[in-house]
Amino acid sequence: MKAYQIINWGEKLKENEIPIPKPEGTEVLIKIRASGICHSDIHIWDGYFDLGNGKRISLEDRGLKLPFTMGHEPVGEVVALGPDARDVDIGDRRIVYPWIGCGVCKVCRNGDELLCNNPITVGTRRDGGYAEYLLAPHAKYLVSYDGVDEAFAATAACSGITAYSALKKLKYLTPDQAVLIIGAGGVGLAGVGMAKAILKGRVIVADVDPLKREAALKAGADEVIDNSSPGSIKELLRQTDGGPHGVVDFVGAPATSSYAFQVLAKGGTLVVVGLYGGSMDLSLSMLPLKVVNIVGSYVGTQQDLEELLDLVRDGLVTPVPIIKRQLSEAPMAIQDLRSGKDIGRYVLINY
Repeated sequence: MKAYQIINWGEKLKENEIPIPKPEGTEVLIKIRASGICHSDIHIWDGYFDLGNGKRISLEDRGLKLPFTMGHEPVGEVVALGPDARDVDIGDRRIVYPWIGCGVCKVCRNGDELLCNNPITVGTRRDGGYAEYLLAPHAKYLVSYDGVDEAFAATAACSGITAYSALKKLKYLTPDQAVLIIGAGGVGLAGVGMAKAILKGRVIVADVDPLKREAALKAGADEVIDNSSPGSIKELLRQTDGGPHGVVDFVGAPATSSYAFQVLAKGGTLVVVGLYGGSMDLSLSMLPLKVVNIVGSYVGTQQDLEELLDLVRDGLVTPVPIIKRQLSEAPMAIQDLRSGKDIGRYVLINY
């Protein structure tokens, strides 16, 4: 089978011909039909995450060996079963939920696989969907997407549930408490499209790109602002009578999180999602003085995925624009994503 793999960190993905894996035990072989290209794939491709001040998390030091096949938003058709595989049939089409724990630690036994310290995540720890076939470790991680567009279903496995789980953390806010979404890229735009189905109050979107602000309005934002404008902080505080009570930073850069903290209302919550990286100065005394919460949010649970798909089936979500590229175009498509040349989500298709 063809797989598009990292051979050297940061270098162009290479098309390799490798054997089709044979499912053993509970494993299920999936023929890939669609696989999203997530922005976090760029960090994996580079081989590190930026912690700021010259510090990095090296994926090689964490045990990721090359060559490696990325792709943690895979959708496909079941074509073979291991001898112990149950509750799935040949021909079923499923999303492969990728955020899989080791299955044996205390965290996993308590049902919190997303918090496992030794995960076997599809596309980040074990080979993923930038290939013609993929091995899922167990049928319990296969989720039906009946009634949902296939390419959009792929994006739900990461960017969709990332946005959904982040917004759920602000579900407690009242109708008179505004929420600011920073960043209208792929994940941020997905969040805008589902925000009205989750939140009660006004949704304001901040982005420095006028085309992305326009896309945010089309996706359902009540208002948009240019957060690079010198007077935007003062104007936002005026419009929201003291600041939004919830801010979701889908960028995660020093400039965006600093902006978020400055505009956050007293008693509000800042949810940091983006993995752009770096570090920022933070006045610790302002945490108690403003009585604010800063929360990290990372992807989402399998239950989140199923809940999100139900919202989509009910017509409550405005889908993020999809840019389809053939699987064979994976090396160029991820470079295009890095360049930021398009609005929406890139999805590789294999049909």
